[in-house]
Amino acid sequence: MRGPQIMRGYWGQREETEAALKDGWMRSGDIGFMDERGWFYIVDRKKDMINASGFKVWPREVEECLYEHPAVREAAVVGAPDPYRGETVLAYVSCKPGAQVDEAALTAHCRAALAVYKCPRHIHIVDELPKTATGKIQRHALRNALRTGPNT
Repeated sequence: MRGPQIMRGYWGQREETEAALKDGWMRSGDIGFMDERGWFYIVDRKKDMINASGFKVWPREVEECLYEHPAVREAAVVGAPDPYRGETVLAYVSCKPGAQVDEAALTAHCRAALAVYKCPRHIHIVDELPKTATGKIQRHALRNALRTGPNT
């Protein structure tokens, strides 16, 4: 993006500003495409891409699959460090009120709809997913919990 309405930088974050702004252009980190009619579609964020054994996995695609299961209220997918694969697909799911589901059922659901390398290796069923004040799921909080442990 480029124009007078685009930000000048991140407050007090010189390195992040330099990474985002190059030669007057802002690089948002969004991944998308334009269709034959000229419509743009945002697919995911570049920093959220999971590299599982060299395969690119977009969390949004896996989340959309999980949302198709009737018991799923919310889903978030992140890359977890894996010594063999580099990263592995990990999902967090909360259920709709009164609904119950287990990891095996969700795994079977994903395997019926996704390529094997895109299917979560582990699915954690939680009461709530961490969110911002505006209700956006915080993937970075889930990734940080993987690095620091669930009780920190």
